[in-house]
Amino acid sequence: MLSSSMLRTKQVARLARPLSTLASRASGKVVLNTASQARHYSFNTTAAASAIVAQRVNSPYNRSQIRYYADYVVKVPHMADSISEGSLKQWNKKVGDFVNVDEEVAVIETDKVDVTVNSPKSGTIVELYSAEEDTVAVGADLYKLELGDAPAGGAAPKEEKKEAKKEEAPKKEEAAPKKEEPKQAAAPAPKAEAPKAEAPKAAAPKAAAAAAEAPSTPAAYSREERVVKMNRMRQTIAKRLKQSQEVNASLTTFNEVDMTNLMSMRSTYKDLVLKKHNVKLGFMSAFVKASCYALKEIPAVNSRVDGNEQIFSDFVDVSVAVATPKGLVTPVIRNAESMSFIDVEKAIAAYGAKARDGQIAIEDMSGGTFTISNGGVFGSLMGTPIINLPQAAILGMHAVKERAVVVNGKVEVRPMMYVALTYDHRIIDGREAVSFLVKLKEVLEDPRRLLLDV
Repeated sequence: MLSSSMLRTKQVARLARPLSTLASRASGKVVLNTASQARHYSFNTTAAASAIVAQRVNSPYNRSQIRYYADYVVKVPHMADSISEGSLKQWNKKVGDFVNVDEEVAVIETDKVDVTVNSPKSGTIVELYSAEEDTVAVGADLYKLELGDAPAGGAAPKEEKKEAKKEEAPKKEEAAPKKEEPKQAAAPAPKAEAPKAEAPKAAAPKAAAAAAEAPSTPAAYSREERVVKMNRMRQTIAKRLKQSQEVNASLTTFNEVDMTNLMSMRSTYKDLVLKKHNVKLGFMSAFVKASCYALKEIPAVNSRVDGNEQIFSDFVDVSVAVATPKGLVTPVIRNAESMSFIDVEKAIAAYGAKARDGQIAIEDMSGGTFTISNGGVFGSLMGTPIINLPQAAILGMHAVKERAVVVNGKVEVRPMMYVALTYDHRIIDGREAVSFLVKLKEVLEDPRRLLLDV
């Protein structure tokens, strides 16, 4: 006596047999003596094979089994070693939609960036396991696909035709009164009243224009409050900034830089750089290279704390703070010490484009030994940046302002910038922090030293 599970296994196994096997069983192997017998036998056996195949495929039990074994569950993808979960920001597809391979299905918001989930296979979505704003863990079931090719395109056109017919119906109804207009034209009164009836319609665009202009007026203040949930990136930024203040013994020291020579160099060569390298020459590349020079001279600023140990890096991976609508991100320019001005500018431009398009990847922001933040682009005159953990220091750039300074005993107007270094006083002494800013100031005020490495 066979158990139900054994019977089920045998049935599924029979279902998986190739259709050619069914056909060959129906046709069999016989020896035919005449051509007429061969034609008659071929016709009968082919019909029998087709009947058997149709019976097997059309069985409700078999159809359900075929669908079951064709389903494919897509899981939350691995995003980064430091990320174990995220929030389901949005579904770009719904149940019943067909998706192709690599087509975007959902967006998961993580602590650092938004990660798009693309379909690994082609098929129709039959089930969504999570709702928007749900927390989803890496490796968890996300949605189910019924594998297969795109559905036949016959159904959609039929619906379009139906809609077209529905649209044609009002047109026919509108056409009916037009046929009766000649009868009304016999009476003079309706002719005179027709233009007057349309006059109020002319005033409608004016009213619409007035309504469109209304939002441009400033909204009045009220006593109402709005509650807006912070996105995961903002929550992480808040947590890490507070953690930085609690963990580090933060201290900030300042200096000022005469930007005359650097601005002159930029003004002289920016057009040539743009023409030859197709990239804009800014100040950030000079500050990155100057930081690499100063970090080489003062290696403690390029170190970090790990328990009871201080780790020194012989390379410089500069995290550049980039503002996005969702918050601040810090993509990393790796091995900046071995890059040229042009290479740095190209890397910054590429990250800027990614930030605008929301395409910065988690890998772009991992690591980093030193951070540069440019608040000057927003008009900041002076500030104290917060250290980007686990790094030990961060450089703050500020706006360039013309100020009266003493040069060789004379008062002159020079373009000046305040620079700030916030550092972890546990492993960086005040002497080292001040020396770092002095080295930075020296090479920025004479950029030729960066080219000669002196």
